[in-house]
Amino acid sequence: MSAPSPDFRPDIEGLRALAVAGVVAFHFGLTALPGGFAGVDIFFVISGYLITRHLTTEISATGRLDLLRFYARRARRLLPAALFVIAATLAAGAVILSPEEQALYSKGAMWASAYIINLWLIRWSFDYFANDAANNPFIHYWSLSVEEQFYLAWPALLMLAAWLKPGKRTIVLAIGISGLVSFAVCAWLTTVSQPWAFYFSPLRAWEFAAGGLASMAPAWLLQKRPRLALAFSLAGLALIAFAYLTFSEEAPFPGFLALVPVAGTVLLLLAGAAGARSGLSAFLALPPLQWVGKLSYSLYLWHWPVIVYAGMLVEELTLVQRLACLGLTLALSALSYHFIENPIRRNGWLMANAARALVPALLLTGTGVAAAYGNAALAVRHQNPEQREIAASAAEPATARAKACVEGYDTVTPKPCVFGDGRRMIALFGDSHADHWSTPLIEAGKKNGYRVETWLKSSCRPSRFSYFVTKLNRDYRECDQWREQAIKEIIAAKPSLVVISELALTSSRKMAAGKGQPDTPDATWRAGLRSTLVSLSKAGLKIAFIRDVPFNDENIDTCVSRALWRDKAPSLCDQTRADAANDKMAAVEREIVTSVPNASYVDLTDRFCNATTCHVFIDGKLAFRDQHHLATPFAESLEPEVEKRVISKVGR
Repeated sequence: MSAPSPDFRPDIEGLRALAVAGVVAFHFGLTALPGGFAGVDIFFVISGYLITRHLTTEISATGRLDLLRFYARRARRLLPAALFVIAATLAAGAVILSPEEQALYSKGAMWASAYIINLWLIRWSFDYFANDAANNPFIHYWSLSVEEQFYLAWPALLMLAAWLKPGKRTIVLAIGISGLVSFAVCAWLTTVSQPWAFYFSPLRAWEFAAGGLASMAPAWLLQKRPRLALAFSLAGLALIAFAYLTFSEEAPFPGFLALVPVAGTVLLLLAGAAGARSGLSAFLALPPLQWVGKLSYSLYLWHWPVIVYAGMLVEELTLVQRLACLGLTLALSALSYHFIENPIRRNGWLMANAARALVPALLLTGTGVAAAYGNAALAVRHQNPEQREIAASAAEPATARAKACVEGYDTVTPKPCVFGDGRRMIALFGDSHADHWSTPLIEAGKKNGYRVETWLKSSCRPSRFSYFVTKLNRDYRECDQWREQAIKEIIAAKPSLVVISELALTSSRKMAAGKGQPDTPDATWRAGLRSTLVSLSKAGLKIAFIRDVPFNDENIDTCVSRALWRDKAPSLCDQTRADAANDKMAAVEREIVTSVPNASYVDLTDRFCNATTCHVFIDGKLAFRDQHHLATPFAESLEPEVEKRVISKVGR
């Protein structure tokens, strides 16, 4: 191995080690670091620091930038290892994943190969029925996509500043203004639409800008003040430790909170620039941290697919198994670093000419995209008829959703839809758990001379209480406004029957388990449910409240598809009634509903569960499209039950 460059900073290598250690510890659950994900922000600041320092040095020396040479270096450094890990992850997925999952996650590999997976994930985040991101073995490539997009835009910004007015001040001003604008929009969107703030590269640019500004600071200021350098390094490490130990996934991040790890990294970079003996630079230069820092890129690439696939193969990973996963990650990282990453980055033939690196890089990228696309198509062909039917069942939307009648998160004004032309009207009111009853209810209504009008909104319970929603990472204020208007409109419409259903409180608690989300007290839920029912009842309306369906531990379409792929029975995915059916909460719910005049409680749990077990594959049909929504073909089969228990008994 060649000797390190005179510009090599051991403290930066140590910072990389801290960054990747936080991310890996967070994902592997090895230590109590709920904020370890902030390690990505450390990487962003380091990248901004190094790239800005490199570019401004070249601009100062030559008055221009050799962009082809710059991108060639980035390509040699990043592309080979990234694409190799993508290929290896796809190959392992061919054995571990069902064909349906292979097809889905191959799309992620395609966007990751093109370094735009962050844009795909923004769309993913707002898709109510998107598969759980925790199972996506390529999701961690979002940060690499953000970095690559930064590399495209940043040189242009610095060159523009230098062209407008040569000199350091103009560049500092350009970086400062762009960083402030980026941060202001990021902080605002974190509370309004967090996925945009989290994944969209222009809204993370301020973190790179912070590193860029740090690279422009004169080192002599701290070189002459060793005590101040020590204070900077201690404060920087304390801020990073604070972020790692106190942040959580549910925090409004990035926004203002991201200032903590960003500021900590900037302080450590400034202290490190003052000299190797200043502050904690000696600690960051320790051999173990240097070794981990050298492997940090490969570690970041390998750690996520390793832990994701391990979690798929073993239902509950023990500490020993997690440590084994860490060992495997370290081994794979060392191999790819020594045999792929380093040899290609330092290859003399590739370094001799920018075109020699860029042309293969473009070919590699195109090959990665094409291979991922081909793998998705091949996976679909591998599906047997049962798996194709399962995939189709899971993909088919309920009748109301198919007609775009379920309103999104940002809507505050109801827009009811009408199905049928009967003289009498049934109102369907609720969240997606009311929506999945729309298919059998509309058909049953038509048979009995009713038209069905829907008031439906994603994740918006009809019960009157405010609550936290994971998709928004905040309280669902829009739901509160929408709900009140919907109740007024339903009362004004004077339906023959109001059919209500909603996600059970115990189900939402299971979804939030271990995530530190604000909980809704039972008393608040009970009062909210009663308030809605009483308002409708006092208006003289009849109400049929349909009990929520059982809640499953995992996405049932995926579980059943995997079982069939491994020649096992779908019953492998069945749940115990005690875990899935929420009988105790349902008893409370029944008591509340039946205590309100004109309100009836409709319980169809016997179609899913016997005394001990809740089934997921019933009468040859997939019962659930995910953890807790009915698959539409199975919902269609419930039309006679809905007609018998809802319309015939309550609506006439």
